[in-house]
Amino acid sequence: MKKFNSKKGSITKNLKIIEWLKTELLSNVSLLFKVMIRNNELKLLDIITNVIMITYLLAKRLGYSFEQIDRKLQKKVEANANDKHQIEAWYGDLTELLEHLKDRS
Repeated sequence: MKKFNSKKGSITKNLKIIEWLKTELLSNVSLLFKVMIRNNELKLLDIITNVIMITYLLAKRLGYSFEQIDRKLQKKVEANANDKHQIEAWYGDLTELLEHLKDRS
C-alpha cells in the first residue's frame, strides 16, 4: 500500500509541475510580446531563454528526453531548410540554425 501512495503522489506531483510549466510558458510568451514593443534587448533575451528552457522541461515531464527533442528539432529544421521555407529563402536562418545544432552535437 505504501508503494501505491508513493506512486500516486509522484503522478500528482508530476501533473502539478506540468500545469505550472504550462502557465509559466504562457506567461513568458505574453511577456515576450510586451517586451518586444518596449525593445529591451536584455530582457528580451532573458525571456526567449526562459521560453526555450520551459519548453524543454515541459517536454521532459511529458516523457521526452532532451536528446529526442534535439534530434526532432534538427530534423525539422533540416526539412524546412530543404523545402526552402520562406525564412530560409529570405535570410538563410534555417541553414544557420542547422549548422549551430550540428556543432553542438
